Amino acid sequence: MQISASTGSHGGATPRATMAMYQGRPDFTLMDALTKVSPQAQAKAKSTATDFEGMFLNQMFAQMTSGLKGEGPYGDTQGTGVWRSMLTEQYAKSFAKAGGVGIASNVYRELILQQAKSNGQTQENPS
Repeated sequence: MQISASTGSHGGATPRATMAMYQGRPDFTLMDALTKVSPQAQAKAKSTATDFEGMFLNQMFAQMTSGLKGEGPYGDTQGTGVWRSMLTEQYAKSFAKAGGVGIASNVYRELILQQAKSNGQTQENPS
């Protein structure tokens, strides 16, 4: 999702409505879905998507460093396995929090669309 701000007539920046983007184009489907999902659920979906991307990146980084041999922090010496796993976990969290590789935005979009769909079904068919 892309957030932008416009400059008001007095020179100060005033927030403008956020526009969701999907594959470089405005995502009106997501914008409609966001109106059906509570802000708390949106925040939880964002956190879940970021955590998912962090887990994916952690697995990727672990595979990248698993075959390294030799000495030093990435070597194959006693105790480096645990240290390396903690390091790759922190790298993955940092990457995901900084914007990641794009997985979180797609997961977030799908989570919001699913929640909006289930909220719409619940409202139409009260049980």
